[in-house]
Amino acid sequence: MAERAKIFISTFNRIEKWMQIQLKSETTMGFSQMVRKLARNSDLPIKKFEDDLLQLSQLRNAIIHDQIGEDFVIAEPNEWVISRIQKIEKELFEPEKVLPRFSKKVTGFTIDMPLEELLSIVAKKRYSQFPLYRNGEFKGLLTLRMLGFWFAKHYPIAPNVGKELTASALLEDDRKTTNYQFVAADTTIDYVQEQFAKHATLEAILITESGEPNGSLVGIIRPRDLVEQ
Repeated sequence: MAERAKIFISTFNRIEKWMQIQLKSETTMGFSQMVRKLARNSDLPIKKFEDDLLQLSQLRNAIIHDQIGEDFVIAEPNEWVISRIQKIEKELFEPEKVLPRFSKKVTGFTIDMPLEELLSIVAKKRYSQFPLYRNGEFKGLLTLRMLGFWFAKHYPIAPNVGKELTASALLEDDRKTTNYQFVAADTTIDYVQEQFAKHATLEAILITESGEPNGSLVGIIRPRDLVEQ
């Protein structure tokens, strides 16, 4: 068998074994059946590779069953195919986690922060998300979207009202939906992408070491961050 075909079959067999391990007692299933079943499991990164794996299984069958001689196969994998199946293997065996890719210093703010101070921070530092706390307890995520809707709803605002307002008032005015989610540092990026796809109101995913809301923030992910990187 040619060298590229050997590499392909070895990699394919490792992927097949990995899927059998995920299914545990259901190891009698064929490769395509395993792919389709595991693609429904949101905890595994199979779904985005489903079509590729089904196509690769056809190539595997052609190599194994239609082989003419020991050193000649009808379907010889090209370099792109080898690169693709190796990439799939790496992502299945070692799915990328949210850290270190989205590690960053995230500033928390007191929920009683005056509105004037908040607007000053937006203007100077261009922050668009404000995790709000009271005595170390997470209370909510204030965003520029919420800020804009609040001003549109209450415009015009009397000067004295603007001076008295705090971030708490803006947060309480927009409690109909949850716009954030917490994840642990070892959460996969595939999971994060799925959450943004499932929940249209999700504006940011906040990262703490354990995934607990009151832990120290070690990163934050916005939908556009997944596109930009």
